Amino acid sequence: MTYQVALSFEDGVTRFIKVKPNETVADASYKARINIPLDCRDGACGTCKAFCESGTYDGGDYIEDALTDEEAEEGYCLPCQMMPESDLVVQIASTSDVAKTAAASYTATITELNRYSESVVGFTVEIDNRDDLVFLPGQYVNIGVPGSDDGTGKQATRSYSFSTGPHDDALAFLVKITEGGLMSEYLRDRAQVGDTLEFTGPFGSFFLRERKRPSLLLAGGTGLAPLLSILSKVQSEGTDHPIHLIYGVTFDHDLVELEKLQAYTESLPDFTFDYCVADKESSAPNKGYVTGLFEPQHLGDGDVDIYLCGPPPMVEAVRNHLSENNITPANFYFEKFNTSATPGGATAPAPTEAEKAAAEKAAAETGRPVALEIPASPGNYEIGEEHPPVAESDEQFDARMALELGVLELTIGRLAPEQLIEFRILAEASGASVEGDHFTDAAAFTDTTAAFHEFLFRCCTNPVLLEAYNRLEVTQLMYQVLRDAQWIEGHIVDEHMQLVEAYEKGDKAAARELIIAHSGHAKETMRRAIAEGATAGAR
Repeated sequence: MTYQVALSFEDGVTRFIKVKPNETVADASYKARINIPLDCRDGACGTCKAFCESGTYDGGDYIEDALTDEEAEEGYCLPCQMMPESDLVVQIASTSDVAKTAAASYTATITELNRYSESVVGFTVEIDNRDDLVFLPGQYVNIGVPGSDDGTGKQATRSYSFSTGPHDDALAFLVKITEGGLMSEYLRDRAQVGDTLEFTGPFGSFFLRERKRPSLLLAGGTGLAPLLSILSKVQSEGTDHPIHLIYGVTFDHDLVELEKLQAYTESLPDFTFDYCVADKESSAPNKGYVTGLFEPQHLGDGDVDIYLCGPPPMVEAVRNHLSENNITPANFYFEKFNTSATPGGATAPAPTEAEKAAAEKAAAETGRPVALEIPASPGNYEIGEEHPPVAESDEQFDARMALELGVLELTIGRLAPEQLIEFRILAEASGASVEGDHFTDAAAFTDTTAAFHEFLFRCCTNPVLLEAYNRLEVTQLMYQVLRDAQWIEGHIVDEHMQLVEAYEKGDKAAARELIIAHSGHAKETMRRAIAEGATAGAR
């Protein structure tokens, strides 16, 4: 028996290796001639530190300097020590070039062309060495456009996500047809069954993670493709968690694969879907945008993983909708169709109007941007993920601390006696829902501690600081994370009272130390609640 481990590199390249029982990921990588970062090989230096996206493993033996207990709880690992107990996805802190590896190239034959409408074409290919191509559902490949030239004598490439699953024999793709687009014109005017295509991959960090809770899949146009791949994977493995998909397009002729989605409702337990068309003249039952079809059961008060593939306005509309409704999903993975990407954040020379027009056409047909100076390089579009618990939680509390240190300078020694009395009352109220190191009412504590921390900003004469504080999502995160929490760091309530006393004495140094220590204890409380919530969700 062997386990499949996906090594996901920083430049978007993913390589897959087979790992035997009792074999470390690092040893298997080097056998496959993939040189991931490595130094000591005995868990002492931390050079190979990586992040495990999904799967279970034995972390092995290592010292605290190489990997802290806190990091291990968050999912960080040492490939030189870890031994898989299931298939894994591991993020490697290096590029594929540094690891002396690269995405593989394949020769494919078109076996089917589906010209769905004037705006969408689907095509299916087969490759002789299908067993050699391994990918994660949601990933993409770079496909050469027959008859094109990228300026160096090579075929220009366009990037497309698989619309079929990793275990399907055939490989299918969806293409948005745009006037003047290289792949569009080829598929519309010249493509025939039997044509040969060259492609390289897989690439991308937009893919299905281990499922521990309900999922909400959101597709814009041909962004449906990677979500179809995800559904194929889920069907092959089965699921214990509900999945709802919402599919939005601009016009009726953009709608594709509705029959396939309907078939999934019959073959995949707990799968449902809905769709909408933005055009007001549409004959579809739902007109408008995907956010108009959100129902409370789809969001589960934040206990949901969201996968979104669509244009930037769609991504931002979903973000705004969630924020306005105080919903913070457990995980938010997205792939934006962004037409102005530049690799590596570099400053590119100003493109000509002709280059801009060509890039816009290419981006429209692929659903991915095309960099003007390096055509279709992997990763030249925005893929991201958001995990509010842990990462954002720490960032939010760090931001709160920084603002509180600022407001300290403007309020210490300047509060009126009645303000100090109110400050003490709020501090005492925050302790009413806590006994020792346990919450008696976590929701009530969140309310009272929010009022306590907001107080100094209300007393401050600088409206910019108050506005900055109001934009933080600390309270929202606390409501989400602490709703079922039991434990609270034991110093927190006392620190509220001690901060009041420091203000009463005008002791700025003591107040500063308390604000910094208090932030650390608040983060510790949140981290433990997040970890316990994740453990409960995995049962």
